[in-house]
Amino acid sequence: MRLYEYQAKNIFREYQIPVPEGQIAETPEKAVEIAKSMSRPVAVKAQVLVGGRGKAGGIRFANIPEKVAEIASQLLGSKIKGVEVRKVLVEEKLEIERELYLGITVDRSARKYVAIASSRGGVDIEEVAEEHPEEIIKHYIDPLLGFHSFEAREMVKKMGLRGRDLILAADILNKLWKIVEDYDAELVEINPLVKTRDGKIIAADARLIIDDNALFRHSEFKEVLKSEKRELNERELKASERGLAYVELEGDIGIIGNGAGLVMATLDMVSLYGGKPANFLDVGGGADPERMEAALEIVLSNPRVKVVFINILGGITRCDWMAKGIIEAREKIKTRVPLVVRMVGTLEEEGKKILEEAGIDVLDSMEEAAKRAVEISKQLAGS
Repeated sequence: MRLYEYQAKNIFREYQIPVPEGQIAETPEKAVEIAKSMSRPVAVKAQVLVGGRGKAGGIRFANIPEKVAEIASQLLGSKIKGVEVRKVLVEEKLEIERELYLGITVDRSARKYVAIASSRGGVDIEEVAEEHPEEIIKHYIDPLLGFHSFEAREMVKKMGLRGRDLILAADILNKLWKIVEDYDAELVEINPLVKTRDGKIIAADARLIIDDNALFRHSEFKEVLKSEKRELNERELKASERGLAYVELEGDIGIIGNGAGLVMATLDMVSLYGGKPANFLDVGGGADPERMEAALEIVLSNPRVKVVFINILGGITRCDWMAKGIIEAREKIKTRVPLVVRMVGTLEEEGKKILEEAGIDVLDSMEEAAKRAVEISKQLAGS
């Protein structure tokens, strides 16, 4: 779960990481009110969960309240990389002397957290790693021993900081690790961490991603996810509420499977045969008829979907349960959208029998099923 910048900065404040003074606004009038209360030049920053916001015009500066009103009016309701701006953060404009980078994330290949620092802040860290790999400082964090102050100081020293700057930056890096531990974070990042002309070290930006699987320990964010539509459309929001992994795509072939790897392979297979997937939907292992019914309802609520390819590999998941869910959903929705089912595994024969009695053919081969789904979608597109 990605947090907005203002939400991440609120958490930073709790851990005494310096951030600019600022408040959130949902109307131009509120943005002006905030700017007037600060009586100084401000930055107006669109709150969207996409990268490259600044380059896309989502961060602008104003010296007077009238300009704040103009900028807020332009940003609110606009779209940045296809995402609507519903809120802006109005905060003090920093007089920047130097931009740095600090972050902690998961290195899945090493199966460890890795702390990352760079003297090149303000640009994508991936860009820095590609063009200036010598400027990237990494330290893998032992999951048993944790991250220590002396390790943070060593990293910051390699960035070229000395004296008070070194102490302040190292302290911030240690606090980022504390946030990772307390919030089950997959990523916490400051880009840029700036040194201002008056000598302060401040987190000018903040990024925080919390592991979805740990949200049961952070119920306050579950409520935030429900109360704010964020960047989820209606179908994605409904899937999230029902505990289904759903991502909408641009095609016309609905995809449902049990297991993320199987669903990804299904998407690849459909694409290989010239089709365009309309979504990724994983009902998960051990899914019951209710989950399959909910999944089919969500996929079929997309008006672009011409055919649905359901790929079930029964392990923990019982094929007869999935078949019952498919039948119940079809009867409830009363859909005419063709269904292509590939079903193998636990209680496979029972599942196939249920579907065949309902007039739904079941295929054994994923390749054959993918071809069939693509053929149907092309036929319907040409009709």
